[in-house]
This record gives sequence, structure tokens and C-alpha cells, in this order.
Amino acid sequence: MKNCLGKMERRRKRQGQSRITAGCFLAPSLCGVLLFQALPFLDVVRRSFLDAMGRSFVGMANYAAVWGNEAFRMAAKNTLYFFAAAVPALYLVSLALSLLVYRPGAGQRLFKTSLVLPMVLPAAAMALVWRILFCPDGLWNQLLYAFTGKPWEQDWVHGKAAFPILVSTYLWKNIGYDMLLWLAGLSAIPQSLYDAARVDGAGEPAQLRYITLPCLQGTMGLVLVLSVVNSFRVYREAYLLAGSYPDLSIYMLPHLFSHWFLTLDIQKMSTAAVFLVLASLPAWGFGRWLRRSGKEG
Repeated sequence: MKNCLGKMERRRKRQGQSRITAGCFLAPSLCGVLLFQALPFLDVVRRSFLDAMGRSFVGMANYAAVWGNEAFRMAAKNTLYFFAAAVPALYLVSLALSLLVYRPGAGQRLFKTSLVLPMVLPAAAMALVWRILFCPDGLWNQLLYAFTGKPWEQDWVHGKAAFPILVSTYLWKNIGYDMLLWLAGLSAIPQSLYDAARVDGAGEPAQLRYITLPCLQGTMGLVLVLSVVNSFRVYREAYLLAGSYPDLSIYMLPHLFSHWFLTLDIQKMSTAAVFLVLASLPAWGFGRWLRRSGKEG
């Protein structure tokens, strides 16, 4: 009994020392996050309740003004549509491609490289390629002319096709990054589980359902959170493709923020930022629940 208690005490001491060591390594990064992200965001929350000069408390007046702004509602709706269309597509397609790439076979390295290559391209170069494809004199219109025999001079970036083009750009840019995350999760699954399942007669669908997906729950949460975070950065592609005033279907919250920044509407930007964080909390909470359930499983 004394030996067991002694072992448990030594184990607790080792765990405490490990936590102290990990905290020492993480302290510089945590201080940077606190200084450059947490404290500025708290100041943003504070400014959302003040007037334009930051002196008088106005309560919920800024929130009512931003919520009643027609441009904000349109940008918020477009941003929500983009999340609903792009994030699930990226989630599922990247998972499917990672399952294909993970299997050994000829051409696997070339296939993996071709998918990861857009991730390392600068956003400006990528947007230039897409503009060459879909501008009025672009390759897509020339290809349509070759098939139909009719001249095509449609500006796809500034028309009804702007939204699917932006979604395709987001998928093309981020699919390789998410695929690498899925591959990291797949490599952590013990191969013995699949061997035992094959001995028991389980096929590929059964292995995917009962082994792969349950073991990837932690990775699912991480990929979901990072996909949502990367979707906020799609403003670069939208701006480089269509400028500051794009088609109304791809006019999103970052466009509105840039216009408010030019007019120095600090209180509006602060209030809209708080709205944006509150709207992203459900995705963050769901991703955290997936990661926690994956660790417990």
C-alpha cells in the first residue's frame, strides 16, 4: 500500500514538473498573445460602448446603429452564405482527398504536391491567375468560344458567377493545408486496428465508419476551427479579384471594415468586430467539443 502511494506521489510530482516546464516554454508566446491580441480586443469591446471620440458611454446605441445598417446586414448575410458553402465543402473534399493520398500507390507524391502547391503561392499571384481565367478576354471565354462558336465577353468576376468563383478560389487555396492536417491525423491511427478489422472481415466502408472517423474526431475539431479562421482571410482574394467594390454577392464584412477604416468609424468597426466574434463562437465551441471527445475516446 505504501509503495502504491509512493508511486502515485512521485507520478504527481513528475506531472507537476512537466506542467511547469511546458508553462516556461509557452510563457513567451502567451505573453505575446496577451499583449498583442487579448488586450487590444478588450479595448475593442470597450470602444463599442463609447462614442466616436471614445469619451462618452452610449450603451447599446452603437450596436443598434450597426445592426440597422443595410450594408452591414448585406455583408453579414454574404459572409454567412460563404461560410455555409465554402467551409463544409473544404471540410469534406479535403478529407476525401487525404484518404486517397494516404493510400500508397503510383503517383502519390506528384498528386500530393499538386494539391499543396496553391498553399505556398502568394495571394496576389493566385488572384492574377484567376483574373486571367475569368476576365472578359480570359481563357474561360476563349474556351467557351471554341466549343460554342459564339463570342463570349462576359466578366465572370463582376457578375452572377462571382460567388462560386470566390468559393472555388478559397477551396483551391486552402485544400492542400487542410489535407495535410487530415494526413497528420491519419498517420496517428495505429495500423494494427485496420489489420484486426480486416481479419474480422470488415471492408473499407466499415473501417472508415468504425475506425477512421472515430479516431479523427480530434483532428475534425482542429480542421473546423482553422477552416473558419482561414475563411475570414478570403478578403485578400476577393479584393484582388474584384477590388474594393465587388459584386454584391461577394461584398462581405472585411470589405465593410476597410471602408469604415478609411472614414475612421472606430466605434462601428469595434461593434462589428464584437458581432463577428460572437457569431464565430458556436463554430469554435463545436470544434473544441470534437477535439475533447476525440481525446477522451
